Amino acid sequence: MAFRTLDGVAVAGKRVLLRADLNVPVRNGKISDLTRIERLSPTIRELSAAAARVIVCSHFDRPKGKPVPEFSLAPMAAALGQVLGRRVIFTNDCIGVMAQRAVERLSDGDVLLLENTRFHPGEESNDSAFAIELANLADLFVNDAFSAAHRAHASTEGVAHLLPAYAGRLMQAELEALGAALGHPARPVMAIVGGAKVSTKLDLLGNLVGRVDILVIGGAMANTFLAAQGISVGKSLQEADLHMTARDILARAKAASCEIILPTDAVVAGEFKPNPQTQTVPINAVPADTMILDIGPDSAAFLIARLAASKTLVWNGPLGAFETPPFDAATRAVALAVAEATASKNLLSVAGGGDTVSALRQAGVTKKISYVSTAGGAFLEWLEGKVLPGVAALEV
Repeated sequence: MAFRTLDGVAVAGKRVLLRADLNVPVRNGKISDLTRIERLSPTIRELSAAAARVIVCSHFDRPKGKPVPEFSLAPMAAALGQVLGRRVIFTNDCIGVMAQRAVERLSDGDVLLLENTRFHPGEESNDSAFAIELANLADLFVNDAFSAAHRAHASTEGVAHLLPAYAGRLMQAELEALGAALGHPARPVMAIVGGAKVSTKLDLLGNLVGRVDILVIGGAMANTFLAAQGISVGKSLQEADLHMTARDILARAKAASCEIILPTDAVVAGEFKPNPQTQTVPINAVPADTMILDIGPDSAAFLIARLAASKTLVWNGPLGAFETPPFDAATRAVALAVAEATASKNLLSVAGGGDTVSALRQAGVTKKISYVSTAGGAFLEWLEGKVLPGVAALEV
């Protein structure tokens, strides 16, 4: 897919409406993770240094179309200023007289943050009048919020049809990484898909079996595939109503010459709690009174061996209940192997999804992966092969 970027765009003296994603985690009134703000900063710095008048807009949480004080973006202005090392102006609305006056007072290079776009019902309904009011604040539009690009909202999709629209540097990096992983990838391509339920990743699995060479299914969702083949999984979490669906996915993978990798051994326990008594058993010998909580060492070793022969990896979802030791062992071992292969230039690795990012951070390898997406739902929908409205609006 070809999309418009900021390369060669003259922004000096221009009012640039920058769609960001400042929907950051907040605990006890304080921002607990600055990752999204830090990733946004290169685009703002570039625009500001080029003498643009930068007008940042974003949503935060779910205020349901009305002002909610605890969902104000005011704290994000201070955090953004801290990351940028400069003053960020804040105004208490994103449209109307207050926003217009704030924009009029801007000088070249200034950065202004508008109030939460979701304080207006027109944002989520993609109301044309609301989009026009946003567009009237600027001369051009830059979308740097891939994580919100799967929503056809006024500030992500509507305004992009009213102004010259471009991808910001973060959006560009995300699209280029995903294009390299699934657009025209170096083969063989391996995908690791984990998580709790098959039902939440049916579209993802259905898309990947036709696009990758090796599909690793881990986490509790692997239990459904095992049970669908008549393997007893004890009291493990699994979805009995999806056995036929699982068998259909296996058949489609076979028809597409996509190798499916399921666990051959597992770490089991009688209860799910930190550091319980565990056993490592063959996958066809899971005791009836236990549950599978991680893939076993043989399964992890086989996965790592297949990884060594791969050129591209897409990873979404942990292999076990990684939040609770010792069920993080397989995910950690694979993460370290991915980091090593990536460092040696033998592998392009792209990972995303909240649990995946947490698992990679826990393993200490976040910065050793080719690209780690924090986009959540948008990342998943892209892997599912869906059109993202906020991205489609930037296509050449």
